[in-house]
Amino acid sequence: MTQAPTPTADTVRRLVRSLMKNGEGRAGGAGGDGPDVRPVTGTEEGGPWVWWVGTRHVLRLAPDRHAVVRQRRELRLRDLVRPHVGVAVAVSVAHGEWSGGLTYTLDTRIPGTTAPVHDVSAVGEDDLAGLLTGLREVPQRQAEALGVPRLPPRSLEALRTAAGRAAKQLAGADEFDPARLGQLTAPNAAQLTAPAAVLVHHALIGEHLLVGADGRVRGVLDWSDAAVGDPAEDIAGLATAVGAPAAVRAATLAGYGVRPCLRGLWLARCDMVVALAAATRGRGPAAPLPALRERLRRAWEPILLERVTELRGED
Repeated sequence: MTQAPTPTADTVRRLVRSLMKNGEGRAGGAGGDGPDVRPVTGTEEGGPWVWWVGTRHVLRLAPDRHAVVRQRRELRLRDLVRPHVGVAVAVSVAHGEWSGGLTYTLDTRIPGTTAPVHDVSAVGEDDLAGLLTGLREVPQRQAEALGVPRLPPRSLEALRTAAGRAAKQLAGADEFDPARLGQLTAPNAAQLTAPAAVLVHHALIGEHLLVGADGRVRGVLDWSDAAVGDPAEDIAGLATAVGAPAAVRAATLAGYGVRPCLRGLWLARCDMVVALAAATRGRGPAAPLPALRERLRRAWEPILLERVTELRGED
């Protein structure tokens, strides 16, 4: 797999200058020495591959061939989902190759800050409900024709077992009480089956949700992990991003019943226990430990639904 040289500010500035010279993009904040560019930091998708360009644009560089495929698919998918989801989706004002067949996209910057900064308001929960509803309405055949994969639903029982092992490790570090997982029994996990497949964003973590100071959800970033699959995965992502109660309320407003909501809740809880345990062993994802602890806390916020629901019969 081809690996690109690490881009520098000069690399990015030369690329943006060429776009402005050719009239393909108009990056705000340009000075006499070229546009103001700086790397995006503090997010999982930042580092040397994502750059602020002026005040109105974001440059995303594909670091390898795998990322090229994902980026090209994402550009087409964003156009497909934009009319459906009711929140802003970035627009590419220029795209092409930046180094040896590796691609870039210069995107419009969506106002707002990431979800961990601002809490989502009640109206923001309506925005999230509209997002989930819109994803359900996106034609699956059109998405798959763009190369969006179809993923089978995960086994909640297998995840429950893995979380149980991880919880014991975290207990030794005084990070988590394994007794909390006792709420999800094997019979309950067996009942929380996946609903019908829809298009799912599949990465609705807080860093990909842009929220205004008023609590409204302004936009959704990074559609490169999108798939046709289990909608509970997006409910799970929202639980870690905005908290379990807000996620379940949004999913309920979107028309999802008890089982999909509880399935999403437990996917989030088990995922975060497993992720935090792996991170404490130095084998986890790129997210730092404080961020993982915060996601775990949000996913484990209590909700009324699980207190009053007995999983018998239909929803």
